[in-house]
Amino acid sequence: MADKVSSYEAAEIKVLEGLEPVRKRPGMYIGSTDSKGLHHLAKEILDNAVDEALVGYGKVIQIFRDKPTEIEQQLAGKRALGAEAISVVDNGRGIPVGMHTSGVSALEVVLTKLHAGGKFEDSAYKASGGLHGVGSSAVNALSAVLQVLVKRNGKYHYQSYNRGNPEKTVAVISETEAKKLFPKEHGAFVGYQTGTILRFIPDPEIFSTTEFSYKTLIEAIKDRAYLMAGLYFQFRDFITNQEHDYYFENGIKSLVEHLNMNKKTLHPVMYCEDTWTDDTGKFQIAAEIALQYNDSYNERLESYVNVIHTADGGAHVNGFRMALSKVVRDYADKNNLIKDKESFTSEDLREGLTAVVFVKMSSNDLQFESQTKAKLNNTEAQSAVYKILRDKLTEYFEENPQAARNIIGKVLLSARARLAARAAKEAVIRKGLFEGSSLPGKLADCQSKVAAESEIYIVEGDSAGGTAKQGRDRKFQAIFPLRGKILNTERARLDKIVAFEELKNLVIALGAGIGDTFKPEKLRYHRIILMNDADVDGEHITTLGLTFFFRHLPEIVEGGYLYVAMPPLFRITAGKNDIYVYSDEEREKRVAEIEIETPSAKISIQRYKGLGEMNETQLWDTTMNPQTRMLKRITIEDADAADITFSTLMGDDVAPRKKFIQSHAQLAELDI
Repeated sequence: MADKVSSYEAAEIKVLEGLEPVRKRPGMYIGSTDSKGLHHLAKEILDNAVDEALVGYGKVIQIFRDKPTEIEQQLAGKRALGAEAISVVDNGRGIPVGMHTSGVSALEVVLTKLHAGGKFEDSAYKASGGLHGVGSSAVNALSAVLQVLVKRNGKYHYQSYNRGNPEKTVAVISETEAKKLFPKEHGAFVGYQTGTILRFIPDPEIFSTTEFSYKTLIEAIKDRAYLMAGLYFQFRDFITNQEHDYYFENGIKSLVEHLNMNKKTLHPVMYCEDTWTDDTGKFQIAAEIALQYNDSYNERLESYVNVIHTADGGAHVNGFRMALSKVVRDYADKNNLIKDKESFTSEDLREGLTAVVFVKMSSNDLQFESQTKAKLNNTEAQSAVYKILRDKLTEYFEENPQAARNIIGKVLLSARARLAARAAKEAVIRKGLFEGSSLPGKLADCQSKVAAESEIYIVEGDSAGGTAKQGRDRKFQAIFPLRGKILNTERARLDKIVAFEELKNLVIALGAGIGDTFKPEKLRYHRIILMNDADVDGEHITTLGLTFFFRHLPEIVEGGYLYVAMPPLFRITAGKNDIYVYSDEEREKRVAEIEIETPSAKISIQRYKGLGEMNETQLWDTTMNPQTRMLKRITIEDADAADITFSTLMGDDVAPRKKFIQSHAQLAELDI
């Protein structure tokens, strides 16, 4: 939104409801009371600062993580021992402190009343992420202690709260007092004309954990830094003694470049921004769009409304896809780039596409599909993005004909590959194989037909497979032996996977299909376990397996069904006792303990090179018995980092892989 809105005073604060329900039903307001809900508090306060910058006020946001001060600990009481504190500092206009019509300071209203804030009236905020004005008051209600310092009109205005209740009324304090209360945060305030410091300690009575994740905070800050071009973020973590600064002059253009890191791109990033107004003049929507194609087979499209990440897309993403399809088709037809009988679908346009769609609109007009705000429903956003991208991309193609031809060439190549993959897949489907009606002969299935209690071990080699079959519990454990290393599927389309016998049989054994035919309810096992030797070769085979599931069966990873077995590296024999350990450090520690506990015992150590060296009893005891085994569940907390890692390690480009190896060489454990 180009125009600033300077009015932000007590009169702009609207009150709709009291605060009492938040502590009784916190899940209704922040989703959960686990780690996810805890970090939601930090994001709410961070987004308030970002909202100020979104409407043109404030250039710097600082975030601090540390332990409570002595003053805060006294306020919180013993119940909050061990909790952590988060502070957010901005140089925006500062929360209004004037007297509200309700009889108390507007600052107190904002922090103690639900649905109270400046985001219900366009006079204060035209675009914001805080749709319902719940953020600050909900954070206050769920905090053991919350302190706020506002600088306006050359004065410091201070108030503190204990579990949502104000300790005293808002008071003007001296700079010396402000520095004493906020020793770390106050430094920047000296140079600010206006701004806000908000610091809170989450309540251990509410949350199952009050320890923040450095990684989660960093990702939240970095996401917002990419969206807010020219906004400077400083993060200081006094618990881990780490600090990071983020500033992206090119905003979402930089984000697309980051997402395409280590991929071969087909053209420079196409970026555009504009504002759309509907025929009635009621709706005004600003949009920023950045896109770039690469030579991979995967799409990465991120969408945002104000500072809200719309994980499930919605109207603005629909407008993007419609405009992209329209412009590509028109340019291809106009320049005779499509041969007779050739055509492409929206599916073909997605292959190798990396894009970010970011719209900004009045919070009053926002309509989401659900409370999670994961999908935008405003049809006006579709019209805005469609019109802006259609016009700007048409212009870009005319001015950059080589980029246009590269994109269209990629789309047509995807269309041909799609037809080949479909033909190969349909040939398999016609035989009924993907549906599980004819399970592969090499599968040693379990007796149970209940997926929730069944598990399958994917093992490389006949030797390990034979031992696993003998050592398993047939009631619920299936064994699927692979012959040699599987295909590197980082750059493999579905037709190659279907043609690769080992992978085709694995998909058949799992029973749920692949690609657009995947049906989660048909998955035959809810624990899919990659079990390989505990050496470099085994780790490589495991990586190939992880690549296959991440790229081609992501639903299995997202569902929490994928695991990696942890076979021991050593067997320590002391007298008649066998002890299994999983690292060199653990071996040294256990040997030292045994020497102290039983000095006379003879100690022998066996280093396992492969699963085949164990007999079935040892394999069961160490790696397959649910009572004693260790399994690693594979999850994707950071999709960006996972995508970059797989592209780096498993892609065709050697240079990024060489750089990665050189950077991490000192961390490698050599198996000599």
